[in-house]
Amino acid sequence: MGKGDKRTRKGKIYRGSHGNTRPRKGKTTAATAPAPARKATRKKAS
Repeated sequence: MGKGDKRTRKGKIYRGSHGNTRPRKGKTTAATAPAPARKATRKKAS
């Protein structure tokens, strides 16, 4: 289990592939931040 093993992290780094053992990094920007919570407004029964 070394560079030649595509199931290990070291092997994936060597091959330049990604998967469960070596996931791609997600983009972390301000655009992906959760939207501010809205206040729930109810209509009054008339």
